[in-house]
Amino acid sequence: MNTLSGLDPKKFESTVDGKATALYVLTNASGAEITVCNYGGIIVSVMMPDRDGKMDNVVLGLSNIDDMVKGIDPYLGAAIGRYGNRIANGKFSIEGVEYTLPQNNATNCLHGGLRGFSHHVWDAEMPNKQTIVLKYTSVDGEEGFPGNLSIEMTYTLTDNNEIRIDYKATTDKKTLCNLTNHSFFNLAGIKDKAEAPVITDNVLTLNCDKFIPVDAIAIPVGVKCPVEGTPFDFRKPTVVAERIDANDTQIIYGAGIDHSFCINNWKPGELTLAAVCECPATGRVLSTYTTEPGLQVYSGNFLNGTVGACGTVFPRRSGICFESQHHPDCVNQPSFEQCVLAPGETYKQTTVYAFSVK
Repeated sequence: MNTLSGLDPKKFESTVDGKATALYVLTNASGAEITVCNYGGIIVSVMMPDRDGKMDNVVLGLSNIDDMVKGIDPYLGAAIGRYGNRIANGKFSIEGVEYTLPQNNATNCLHGGLRGFSHHVWDAEMPNKQTIVLKYTSVDGEEGFPGNLSIEMTYTLTDNNEIRIDYKATTDKKTLCNLTNHSFFNLAGIKDKAEAPVITDNVLTLNCDKFIPVDAIAIPVGVKCPVEGTPFDFRKPTVVAERIDANDTQIIYGAGIDHSFCINNWKPGELTLAAVCECPATGRVLSTYTTEPGLQVYSGNFLNGTVGACGTVFPRRSGICFESQHHPDCVNQPSFEQCVLAPGETYKQTTVYAFSVK
């Protein structure tokens, strides 16, 4: 039996690294639906209403487990760790001990390495129809990171059409922990066997007075720069197309927007509004809240025609990401907020993707 999005759960049933994979379906009282695969903790589809009540899938995803394992587009909707984003030269030190990671993005380590959390099968349990709890233990030395890190992620689809992600993690040795979700949102809605529309007509507002400028390989240059007078000023509602191809060195480096923004008035543990994205054509609005200090906004600049869920083609800029996290390379950037986790401590993070209509 297919889901509301048209996905066939049987196509996600397999065994990877000796563990069973499946597609889990979450529903709420409002008629919304999300599907989650325990391979990579991937949010595969999100069915949300437009201003007329019409349901569409509003995230980019793949149609089956084989495409996920092959890595056709390895980060669509996935859980990212141990370290979301980039670490310069694949190296960092904790208490004088240097650790070396895979360099899988130029000379950088990106999204946890060659097989980050997006490439592993998580243990999954659904305590009710609106919640899935995913667990994974990353062993000491995996991808070069120290310590056995035990992670629990809880995805909840609320009756208010919110996707709430609660993260918890503990370690037996000092390590890095910087987790995020890499969903690509398309509020226009994705149609079967068609080319997904681009997101350049979306209206974006960011609760961010500063952003993180980077070098040519996307590593921060060590400062937080005011957005005023730059193409990264989204403090007022702004159409993405007005800024995304500006003649600006930072835009050129990212082939568009692919930068971390500093969330205003951030306080550890407090849920803060980071971004509001509106689709004029459908009236759908996505508001992102997080307890993290940074939000990586990525405008799908390197999407290149992947064939995804239900035969839909994902061209360049057909999705936009709001990745709540600590800033890139923060472990090598002393002026940034840090994400070292020690034994006896518990990493906690919450991100909420709240859908509404206008």
